[in-house]
Amino acid sequence: MRPSALLACLLLLAGTIASQAAPRPRCADAAVKQAEKLLAFHSDNDDRARVDPDSVKAIGTVGALAGKGRFDVIEVEGSIYKGEYRMHLIYAQIPGDCVLMGQEILERSDPY
Repeated sequence: MRPSALLACLLLLAGTIASQAAPRPRCADAAVKQAEKLLAFHSDNDDRARVDPDSVKAIGTVGALAGKGRFDVIEVEGSIYKGEYRMHLIYAQIPGDCVLMGQEILERSDPY
């Protein structure tokens, strides 16, 4: 196969893969705003705190503590100076509404 034909095939394949990217999760915008608040609270309003809006992804669901309900879990990444953080925002599965039910923040670090 000629190099130009190979390049064309690779570009076509890359375009196909990119078009199949996961859709933005429901409540993604609300999760980014809440992640900004959570990171600011966690850092005592350090002005170096940043949230990456392109990092938003749905990572599954968790069961309610009471009953049989489920909650959506959205992950957002952020940073403060040299520290990197992962935040999980937990939302009720209510169509047309984004009701925050819980949140967690963890620093990406190796304690060893």
